[in-house]
Amino acid sequence: MTSPTPDALLGPADIRELAAALGVRPTKQRGQNFVIDANTVRRIVRTAGVRPDDVVVEVGPGLGSLTLALLEAADRVTAVEIDDVLAAALPATVAARMPGRADRFALVHSDAMHVTELPGPAPTALVANLPYNVAVPVLLHMLENFPSIERTLVMVQSEVADRLAAAPGSKVYGVPSVKANWYAEVKRAGAIGRNVFWPAPNVDSGLVSLVRRAEPVKTSASRREVFAVVDAAFAQRRKTLRAALAGWAGSAAAAEAALVAAGVSPQARGESLTVEEFARIAENAGNTRNAGNAGNTENAENAENAENEEPGQQ
Repeated sequence: MTSPTPDALLGPADIRELAAALGVRPTKQRGQNFVIDANTVRRIVRTAGVRPDDVVVEVGPGLGSLTLALLEAADRVTAVEIDDVLAAALPATVAARMPGRADRFALVHSDAMHVTELPGPAPTALVANLPYNVAVPVLLHMLENFPSIERTLVMVQSEVADRLAAAPGSKVYGVPSVKANWYAEVKRAGAIGRNVFWPAPNVDSGLVSLVRRAEPVKTSASRREVFAVVDAAFAQRRKTLRAALAGWAGSAAAAEAALVAAGVSPQARGESLTVEEFARIAENAGNTRNAGNAGNTENAENAENAENEEPGQQ
């Protein structure tokens, strides 16, 4: 590996000079906040545990602050950038500041949500400063489409970091927590101050580490089926699962049958369940058929009774 020059990384003056030359102003629409501190990007690379044999994919590289730090440590880096101007400029920045590593860099000019394949060897790590407004869907999309990614470290809004790393029973445990845990062991990996960004955001940032599960969640249900249960459970998170899953199952009675078969209390709420328990509920969706028929009979009987009641009794 060729050693980079000592001043290869971008500092505050470099970032502003590059941005001015390109006529770039960070936009809220794309959640752009450029990292301007070399120590911060090196810290991110260290925390990510990037190794000399890693093939790293980076989403939203911007002007290249983190990209250059990743190239110092990894075997290869592939950056995915949606912005036309930034995508056009980044290869030249890499070539100018790390000429000895330029052949180890590739750029994909695309929306990360549409990327399903990457050039070169399969990625082993994902390291990114994710745009705050699309952080969770982009993260889940990359983990789903690139199973070779073993380790991930993303910088996201602090509240999003809390949600991703939350454990069952936490007030912020929800859809992102469960879906991220489907793929990986998730934990908070540090905090990032506002003054390392340009422009400085009005929210704090946090690092989240995800290490892909050595073995997938053991279930006969598909990811899509499990995620459908998760979505339904948290769409009405204040309700019991019997009520919250009624639409998913076809009736409250059918939901109860699936829950009981899965060994989950119908009175529990989604925020108390592990991803494995959601998977068991999805597995037992078949048990809702008979219960659904019973529920339909029950509904018909209730309707008939209602028709026979005197006005005012309801």
